[in-house]
Amino acid sequence: MNKPAPTRYCMMNGKSCNEALKQRGSLLIWLDKDMVWRAPKARRPGRPPMFSDAAVQFCLMVKVLFGLPLRQTTGMVASILQMAGLDWPVPDLSTLSRRQKAITVQITHRRDPGPPNLLVDSMGIEFLGDGEWLARKHGTHRRRQ
Repeated sequence: MNKPAPTRYCMMNGKSCNEALKQRGSLLIWLDKDMVWRAPKARRPGRPPMFSDAAVQFCLMVKVLFGLPLRQTTGMVASILQMAGLDWPVPDLSTLSRRQKAITVQITHRRDPGPPNLLVDSMGIEFLGDGEWLARKHGTHRRRQ
């Protein structure tokens, strides 16, 4: 018995398909220079934290977005800050590891074909895409029982 011939797909518009595939990898990161990167002075005994919760959350957001281990996350955050022209220090591995227990990072599934937007300003960190709008309008998806 002969094997059936594999199905061949005809590409009608290769240029737009190529552009759409390139657009999938696009990411916009907005950094506000007025964001509080260093933690405010603590009035408790012990060593005060060096980085604010927003700084640690930004690093953990990069970790989740790209699926990186913590060591590579610190390198990527350092290069992002360098490209943005900011001379802020980067939290080290032990700081991120210790503080990720208290800070949750959730990125919902996106359905929007456009690039994701990661907004970092003085109010905090927000990940925008089509998935957040759908969740606000229709609620979260629950499994039927």
